[in-house]
Formats: sequence, structure tokens, C-alpha cells
Amino acid sequence: MESVGQRRSGCYTGNLNLRNKWIFEGSKKMAQTVPHIVVIGSAFIDVAIRCKDIPGPGETTMGTGFSCLTTGAGVNQATEAALCGCDVQLVGKVGSDYLGDMIRKSLAHYKIRSDYIVAAEAKNTGVIVTMVNAAGENSSCISVGANHSLRAADIEAAEDAIAAADVCLIHGDIPQDAVVAAVRMANLHKVKVLIDPAFGINGNTRKHSDLPMEYFAVNVLIVNAEEASEIAEEPVSDLHKAKLVGSDLVAHGAQNVVIKMHRKGCLLINREGTEHIPPFDVEVIDRTCAGDAFAGAFAASYAVGDGIKDVVRFAAAAGALACTKFGCQESLPKKSDILELLHKQA
Repeated sequence: MESVGQRRSGCYTGNLNLRNKWIFEGSKKMAQTVPHIVVIGSAFIDVAIRCKDIPGPGETTMGTGFSCLTTGAGVNQATEAALCGCDVQLVGKVGSDYLGDMIRKSLAHYKIRSDYIVAAEAKNTGVIVTMVNAAGENSSCISVGANHSLRAADIEAAEDAIAAADVCLIHGDIPQDAVVAAVRMANLHKVKVLIDPAFGINGNTRKHSDLPMEYFAVNVLIVNAEEASEIAEEPVSDLHKAKLVGSDLVAHGAQNVVIKMHRKGCLLINREGTEHIPPFDVEVIDRTCAGDAFAGAFAASYAVGDGIKDVVRFAAAAGALACTKFGCQESLPKKSDILELLHKQA
């Protein structure tokens, strides 16, 4: 799961060749309305303990630090979209416990609506417990909890929110029937659909032959090189191979495919051709939340109607900035910071 395993505004003048509408305060669309985004994905509590040594079987060691924060692809992507100035609704599932209340409070802090964060009976809220030793090595245990019980019926209950959205962003770390239902619901109401079919929390494979057709009935399919390799069932090691795999995914129905190639930048593939978006030059400290920053910022820019290449650049800048800080939610950049990086590295 990418979100766990990895982790100005103003009117500029001069030689700035960017079309992104958010660079200009006077964007008519932004002045008229705030983009509405529905994010469908997981919600976790991340408990981290620092210790000198990670204990072995039967051992106990003293901790030197502790944190307890909200995380999960759904939470992180919704937070990034909210930091970009969007009205965001998160659809997901938590347990009937105080950890679920903690997630709702965190969402409220970022002004993310949680009307469709459902409490699952007899299920705990998803939890990630991580121990980090003095050398920076870590061991983690994930309890999926209520995230595993998100179902098509929960998506149907959120129909009004999805129908009113400009963009529906779906992360693949929820049960497959919920993903399928979300794509169908968004398509029914002619809402733009983005899907990030990342490695799932349920152990589902992402091989092309195993994916329902709905995974390709989307406006944008966002994957990284490893996920593209799994879907294509062959290595995606360079830009040429990524272009071939992306073209195949477009042939199967996706309007646009974005493949994140890490230090090589991104590829945007659609029926008009292929565009390479070079990487941003930043000091990489922690990649933990880069993928979620990318997806959330992508949804925000796409919702406001920016051109697809500008959308990818905006998202790539957000992902790059997330790599410059430790942590997850605390590393997510604001819209003003993203625009500043775009301006500096135009």
C-alpha cells in the first residue's frame, strides 16, 4: 500500500509558460465555485513507537518516543485535496470505537466532511503499529479492521455526494466490489473518475487479467512503475516500456494513464500520444506520503478544469514536496507551496 510503505498563489509575470489556472487569482471558474471532490479509500490510525532496539519474541524494550496519528490513503488524499482549496467528502469505514472518533476529528480539522464515514459493528478501526529503532529500521503490523468491510451498499448510500461531485477519486486499498460500485456510480452521474489501483490492503492481486473492466472505465488511471508492472504482468523498467504498457491500458478503456516513474518523472499516455513530465528537483527526505499527495493534488487540479498535462505537473509538484518532510499528513503541501515550486521550476 503506497501510503504506508513509501511515504503562491498570485499573478506572475515574465518568462513563465504555465497554463495552470490556479496560478492566477482571477480564474473565473475558481471565483464562481469551489471544486467538489469525493474520495473513497481507507482510514487508519498510525501508532509509532521509537526504541533503541526492536524487541524479538518474548522480549520487552523501553520506548523513547510515541506518536498516534491518522493516516490511510483515503484520509491522506482527502487531506491533500482539502489543502488545495477543495470541498472534500471522504467515504470510508471505521470501527465503533474512540479511534474512529479520532479520525472524524482529524478530518474536521481539515474541513473534510465525514457524513459517509460509516461505523462498522464489531470491527475495530484500522490500525498500523510501527516500531522504529535507533538506526531508523522499522517493523510494522497492520490491522485492516473496518476498512475490509466497506461494501457496495456503502457506496450506494453515498450516491448524492458522488452525483454532486466534480471528481470522484478512488483508491484501490478497499474491497474490489466497493471499487467497482464507485466507478459505476460515478459514471452513471457523469462524474470524472480517477482510480489509483495501488497494492491493496486485502491482498488482492492487481494483474490485468484479474481486474474487472470497471478499473479501466475511468477518466484517469494513476499508477507507479511497480503497480504498472503488476497490472501488465511484466517489468516496467524504463520510459519506453512504460509507454507501451500505458498504451495498452488506454486501449482497454482508460482515457488517460499516468505512470509515475520516480526519479524519471511521469508519463501521461492517452489517445493523442505520450507526454513526459520531468521530475522536480527537491531534496528527498521521506517518500512516505508522496503517492497520496500526488493523487489528492491531481484530483484538485482536474476538478477545476485544468488541462491534463498541467494537472499532472501540479500533482507531480505536490508529490515532490511531500518528499521533503518526514511523516505523512504533516508532509502534505498546501496549494500555495505547490504553485511556488511550479513557478521556480517552470
